[in-house]
Amino acid sequence: MPDHNYFSNLIWQIADLLRGPYRPPQYERVMLPMTVLRRFDCVLAPSKAKVLAEDARFKGGRVKGKALEQRLNKAAGQRFHNRSELDFEKLKGDPDNIERHLVSYIQGFSRNVRDIFEFFEFENEIERMREANILYLVVWKLCDVDLHPDTVPNEQMGLIFENLIRRFNELANETAGDHFTPRDVIRLMVSILFIQDDDLLATPGTVRKLLDPACGTGGMLAEAQNYLREHHDSARLYVYGQDYNKRAFATAASDMLMKQVDHNGTGDNVRYGDSFTEDQFADETFDYFLTNPPFGVDWKKQQREINLEHDNRGFDGRFGAGLPRVNDGSLLFLQHMWHKREPVRPAEHKHGSRLAIVFSGSPLFTGGAGSGESNIRKWFIEHDWIEAIIALPEQMFYNTGIGTYVWIVTNRKEKRRKGKVQLLDARDVWTAGGSEDNRRSLGDKRRHLSGGQIAEIVRLYGRQADGETSKTFDNVDFGYTRVTVERPLRLRYQMTLEDKARFLDACPHLLDDVQLIDKELGREPQNDWDAVWRQIEDVLHSRESRWKAAERKLFRSVFTQKDPDAEAVVAGGRDGGYEPDPGLRDFENVPLKDDVDAYFEREVHPHVPDAWMDRSKDKVGYEINFNRHFYKYTPLRPLEEIDAELKQAEEEIMRLLREVVE
Repeated sequence: MPDHNYFSNLIWQIADLLRGPYRPPQYERVMLPMTVLRRFDCVLAPSKAKVLAEDARFKGGRVKGKALEQRLNKAAGQRFHNRSELDFEKLKGDPDNIERHLVSYIQGFSRNVRDIFEFFEFENEIERMREANILYLVVWKLCDVDLHPDTVPNEQMGLIFENLIRRFNELANETAGDHFTPRDVIRLMVSILFIQDDDLLATPGTVRKLLDPACGTGGMLAEAQNYLREHHDSARLYVYGQDYNKRAFATAASDMLMKQVDHNGTGDNVRYGDSFTEDQFADETFDYFLTNPPFGVDWKKQQREINLEHDNRGFDGRFGAGLPRVNDGSLLFLQHMWHKREPVRPAEHKHGSRLAIVFSGSPLFTGGAGSGESNIRKWFIEHDWIEAIIALPEQMFYNTGIGTYVWIVTNRKEKRRKGKVQLLDARDVWTAGGSEDNRRSLGDKRRHLSGGQIAEIVRLYGRQADGETSKTFDNVDFGYTRVTVERPLRLRYQMTLEDKARFLDACPHLLDDVQLIDKELGREPQNDWDAVWRQIEDVLHSRESRWKAAERKLFRSVFTQKDPDAEAVVAGGRDGGYEPDPGLRDFENVPLKDDVDAYFEREVHPHVPDAWMDRSKDKVGYEINFNRHFYKYTPLRPLEEIDAELKQAEEEIMRLLREVVE
């Protein structure tokens, strides 16, 4: 039986007919909806006559609207139908009216399919192809592509969509990763997502729900179902997704419509809209979450609504833990999903939730203590929800070569994992090539995980044994207290003619006071500002002169300069502590496991004896620095070896120069 690459190449050859009226980056506008249409046509072919007979039987009768649609769906044996007498074979029979017939054929579908083609905005492309005189040729060629489920199973159909979208987006130099995630990455995520649920999923009649709020073309949803079919055939996994890219959504919706993947059988498990501002599953909870949100995408357009939800609803809403910086909404997806988690109540058959999400490195450490990112990490770690983080190799994704990380989050950790986080470094586990059946690079994807490598990573994950590539840490190991370290302000006083003129330009009414201060204190530099100010206060008191706070502040700024040899300035009057120097202010990140006072005495005080801590400004932060925990020291090469290489290079250069000269 031909594989998905065969059919993808076949459809790709048909797409070449569009050359001229369409530029290659625009092929997607035609070939995705046409492939979907052909798939629907093949699926419905065996029941076509039965649907037409059922439609004729009730035409003009009492059964109308939704009731009639349900009867016709039943006749089709699907959750959709087509009541038009046309199909692809009949469309070939009237080239002169192909446009009108194709539109009529699409209008003959049930409402759910017609909605999908509205998202494809396909009627505009039909008119464009008709004007270019290529519409009939495309339909005729596609009619020869057999996409019946007996020939192309659902899993293979998903791979065909994935292959075509990747090719289209490579031509457009766009981000194919916005639409789908490589299958090898999904298989790894799914294997770990279900790793401890064998007993739960093997229970007869088990029903579970999974959500992907950035589902693209639905690859993650399909792969999750494939896993359960292979490992727990009796379990039912209903999958749900949402996406804001119209064509990606339409592709996923059409693929899912042919599968029994939702609990109510309506076929609306994949929905269109922005997950942040148009949450299509606002009142639902899920057992599993699986997603690869866009990397580094800003949320400026949604900022107003997200801020309102954060400020007004707090933890009753989705974003109570905090808001990341506006140029990366990755951690918003994590909070959005976790708000829909199931509680752990076995008596009510509620067993908590598990989540797998792909991130770039940024969410691990971006943002210092007190920032939105740090507060989000703090919330998840202190609630003991982060089970593990897996570092993947670079060049694993179609649209980016950066390193990526899979976070595993759950509210039902195994006993051995409670209070801990496993870090698994799989950055050196990869095979060259885009996939197991295609060793060529696919866009930026130059590496993949073989089946054996996926199994090895899953095994290391399950063992949770410390070693070179897997380490387990206490939750508190990732936390730190950000302590403010102050040093005293040291000011040297001196009055000069230039400074005196500058001050009097701003405060001419203080001329007499300044003249007397000049006379009494002189113009020699003095290193004790507190003593100087006491003398000035005595002078002002003798004149019964009272300066405003702003005038006192200006006087000090004009006539003093910082001097490390000066005496420290006393704050809060003569009996207060030292006034801190903002320019010398520093911060120390003290691990939560360390005693802050002991750390200060050990790490800070020996180097800056006059420093002190302002503990009123303490902030607790969390970060996960993979490189720190898996750093491998590479010894420097001996100088003799480097010198020998340089000498050899110099000799080679001289030899080449002699050849040129001679």
